Amino acid sequence: MRQYILILFLPAIILLLSSCYGYRSTGLLQVNNHKLPEYEQSAYVDYKIRVNDEIVFRLTTSDETFSKLIVSNQSVSSTQSMVSYRVFPDGTIDLPFVNGIPIAGLTFNEASIAVEKRFREIIPDATVKLTLANKTFTVIGESGSGVYSIYKDKLTLFQALSLSGDINYTGDFKKVRILRETDQGTRVLSFDIRPASIVNSKYYYIYPNDIIYIQTDSSSFYKVSNYSSFLSLISSSLSLLFTTLYFIK
Repeated sequence: MRQYILILFLPAIILLLSSCYGYRSTGLLQVNNHKLPEYEQSAYVDYKIRVNDEIVFRLTTSDETFSKLIVSNQSVSSTQSMVSYRVFPDGTIDLPFVNGIPIAGLTFNEASIAVEKRFREIIPDATVKLTLANKTFTVIGESGSGVYSIYKDKLTLFQALSLSGDINYTGDFKKVRILRETDQGTRVLSFDIRPASIVNSKYYYIYPNDIIYIQTDSSSFYKVSNYSSFLSLISSSLSLLFTTLYFIK
């Protein structure tokens, strides 16, 4: 009987030995791991304005009268902090004193120059700066959930995830997804976050309205998070084994 019990417990112990989370399964920025994909380097591409984007603009000029007119056109209630202007379906935007400026498909630098050119037809020393009203991204899944602000240009994937918290051990590091809105519809980018080659790849930077999704690893149910938990399971299993053998005697 003792022999049969040992045979039953041996596979369980082997399973436990192979079920701990390790650096290769959850470590970031791994090098020299030939089992991981190698991603090509890709230059950062500036965000391009899309239809329905909400745009905020700031105009500066030495003409105080014109400046006051702009400010009066942007007056809002005390519950709001700024006025935004939507990009119309035809790709144009209407701003105070200037209408129908085509900016869809342009970067913010290019759009600022286009808008500034129109304003300088009215006031020669006008300087214009455009930005997106709500530059946010969303995180869901095994790294917390929430909507966060893009607080800087070229926000990286790791900086974005640090705002929501570290990826849980139960997350699937092999299949992280980013849902990104494009002119052709929603694009799903799926990648392994572990290799060091993720840096400066096409998956590295976060854009406005991105959704980062980290699904639960299907094998996480059978794994333990650290060796302390592993040793606890082993000791409990051995205790059960010895207790069973004692009563069999």
